[in-house]
Formats: sequence, structure tokens, C-alpha cells
Amino acid sequence: MSRTLTVLAAGPLTTVQDAGRPGLGALGVGRSGACDRAAARLANRLVGNDPDAAVLEATLGGLVLRADADLVVATTGARGPGSPAHHAPVRLAAGARLALGVPDTGLRTYVAVRGGIAVAPVLGSRSTDLLSGLGPPVLRPGDVLPVGAAAGPMPGVDLVPVADPPGGEVTVRVLPGPRADWFTPDAAAALTGTPWTVTAESNRIGLRLAGVGLQRVRAGELASEGMVRGALQVPPSGQPVLVLADTPVTGGYPVIGYVADDDVDRCGQLRPGQTLRLRR
Repeated sequence: MSRTLTVLAAGPLTTVQDAGRPGLGALGVGRSGACDRAAARLANRLVGNDPDAAVLEATLGGLVLRADADLVVATTGARGPGSPAHHAPVRLAAGARLALGVPDTGLRTYVAVRGGIAVAPVLGSRSTDLLSGLGPPVLRPGDVLPVGAAAGPMPGVDLVPVADPPGGEVTVRVLPGPRADWFTPDAAAALTGTPWTVTAESNRIGLRLAGVGLQRVRAGELASEGMVRGALQVPPSGQPVLVLADTPVTGGYPVIGYVADDDVDRCGQLRPGQTLRLRR
């Protein structure tokens, strides 16, 4: 009996993700990887995988999987109603299904299977990069996903008491960016003193935020500079964009600040309409 998972329904967006492709920026290749890295690592630990093994990242639920052999699975991140494996390793018997409903809070649910999702790597990673098109395609019904061999012992944990992503206002830490001096004192005060609303145009590339327009003191355009996850770019509209997992290697908009790296994972769980506050 083959160690595979069959996708019966893929929901709005489900991709394969791991730790991404670090160190390839000089070739124009971004890192990509899981949006909520902490949740993905936790899912892997619960089933005895390497923390950076490939998992499934399901956006707003809707994912239905069938086990084609006896497998052990765990889900983390946004709690998809119907998952018996949330924050807990669960045996999924051959022929059984795992179905994720739409989470009450949070955006992205991670599904780890013992042995990892063993699709072919591209440039050393199994991550789907929506910006560059690298990695396996977005999942569709009928896809059959190979599962690797177990690499380590089970952790002996029945349940991990981790809080679900919040549904209300979220506050994260922000550090000054390299182009903070391009903006007026009022813009600097507004960045950390006013709320920002996540818009529906957000995706794995970045969160588009709506709020007070951030005014510049310098006109003209900026030559493209290196870009990393967590950067707060400000286009001419004055509405900042928080760069997430599928960030380009370079960007031409001035960066007013950076969200602290540990807090970027939390931003990956924000839904359109939620409020984000930035604190120095």
C-alpha cells in the first residue's frame, strides 16, 4: 500500500511549504517557505519530523485529504473545525479522511504527516513560491502527494496547549527601517500611533495595510534595494505593505521599518479586516 495522501478538495489555496530557499538571493531567488514558520515547525515536531520538513499550508480551510495508508498527522495554526489532530498527533487509518472547515480565527492551517510531504524539491526546497512560480504547483483535487519515511521517534506528546491565532486587534514590534528619514515626523508618529487595517488585497507576498497616508519628505524614486521578510515598504499611495514569505529579492519602495522577525509569523495569520498595531 502506497504511503500517499490524496487531495479530495483543496480549499481556496493550499500549497506545500517547508523552510524555503535561503541563500539564493544573489541568483534572484527569494526564500519563500511557510508564512507562519512557528506553526509549521510545531506541526512537524508533533509527528516526529525534522522541524523544517515539508507540510501543507491551507488558507481558510476547505482542505480534504484521504490517507492511502496508515499515517500519523497533526494540524497547527488556524484551527480548522473538523480536525481531530489540532495540536495533537493522530493516527489516520488507510481510507480515512481529514477535513478542515473554515477557522473561526486565523488564516493558515498547517498539516504535517509523519515522514513529511515528499514531492520533488526545486533548488533544495519543496516550497511553493507564488511570486516566482518555483516549487510544486498549488494543490488541486485529485493530486496524490507522496509521504516520506519517518526520520525520528515520536515525541511522546498527546497535546500541546498553544493558543489559537487571535481574531481581534494584534500588536507587533517594529524597528526603524533604512529609509525612515524619507518620511515626515508625522508619518513616523502615525506608523506606531494609529491602527492599520489588513485589506483583501493581501496574500503570501505581503499584507496590504490601510490607514493614515504616510507622507514623504523626499520626492523621486529609490533604486531597488535588498528586501527581506518583515519589511514595511511604502509605495506612493502612502499605504504600507508588510512583506511576507514570498517576498521579492529586491524592492524599489522605501522601507520605513521592519516588524520584529518573531512577530512576522503572527502577521501571517491576519485576515482581511483585522487591525494591526505597530509598537516600537
